Amino acid sequence: MSDRVEQYVAELSAALRGPARVKSRMVDEIRDGLADTIDAQTSCGVPHEQAVDRALREFGTVDEIAPSCQQELTIAQTRQTSTNLVIVVGFLITAGHLTWTTEDWELPTTAQLMLAVATTAAALAVGALAATGVLTRWVPVPEGLPTLVSWACGTASVAMPFAAVVLALTAPLHIAWPLIAVSYVIAIGSHVVLALSARACRECVRRTELETSS
Repeated sequence: MSDRVEQYVAELSAALRGPARVKSRMVDEIRDGLADTIDAQTSCGVPHEQAVDRALREFGTVDEIAPSCQQELTIAQTRQTSTNLVIVVGFLITAGHLTWTTEDWELPTTAQLMLAVATTAAALAVGALAATGVLTRWVPVPEGLPTLVSWACGTASVAMPFAAVVLALTAPLHIAWPLIAVSYVIAIGSHVVLALSARACRECVRRTELETSS
């Protein structure tokens, strides 16, 4: 493989943000496409360096193709963030429901509010999965959806740990200590997962805006 092609691919990879597997697969496909184009040219008798020149011109510069690549990665990150949000919130709501119904214990108002916020965020994430999946056959992905998902995930990353702490502090005494321990583990784990997903999604949005404006 030509050093110029590897440099091209490296520059493209550095310019993009998104889920690692999706980004790696995208970059590999572009590298393979360049290699196939070069091979087709050289098989017709074109000198190798000239074939490389033609292939790179055909694909376009990094600045030219990065916006479309980044847009695809941003959608992929939106789907990943939405999936994480649905899974984490769904698990925590289910666990919390089992706890307070089993113990015949009324859920505190503050916790109810935080769970409602997180549930709303998860419902939005379900809609985002549909909007970036099957619905793309008929309608384009809404322009502001990745930003909305990132903020929803960020909000849930605060609401769910707060709800877990409230549950622990207001639980009946005979289950308080086990619940406190579990709640703090849940609080830390859910915050880390959702906060990282929200940050990754916001970074993709910023990168998309940067590539589009440049």
